[in-house]
Amino acid sequence: MMPTLLRWLRQLSHLLGFETAESFPAGHLYERTRWQGAYFDIASDVKPEQIEQRLCDAISNTPLVFGYITNPTPRMQRTLLAILEERMRNNRGRASELAALLVHAYDSPHIMEVLPGLRAAVAATRHAEMPERALNLMAFLSDMQSPFDVIDLN
Repeated sequence: MMPTLLRWLRQLSHLLGFETAESFPAGHLYERTRWQGAYFDIASDVKPEQIEQRLCDAISNTPLVFGYITNPTPRMQRTLLAILEERMRNNRGRASELAALLVHAYDSPHIMEVLPGLRAAVAATRHAEMPERALNLMAFLSDMQSPFDVIDLN
């Protein structure tokens, strides 16, 4: 009786949005995507499209929160890439820090590749130190024509 009651209360709490979501619902296209609820206060009753939008908004406002997301969706990656491109263009600094976050995300075999060749570029530097891996990723991005435009490393 008690386990059934607890299970029912847990489901009710989830449906009412009293819990913090830390992943997309089971069966969702991006169900492997996870985030730390402490950094993203998303109620459990929020629809997946709104969840992704809130996560992208958080990345836009504070790009370093990207590091608290496992297997980020392509849209989340594009959000980070846009900020990375802007920082590389304007020499605003800390671009390599964002590139390192992207490198770390691509160490997962489950992440969906957002740009052709990005996974191979990251994998090619697997045994290098992180600063070198980040610089190689930025060089790769500067050499290609991205959906945003051409990134100039210099």
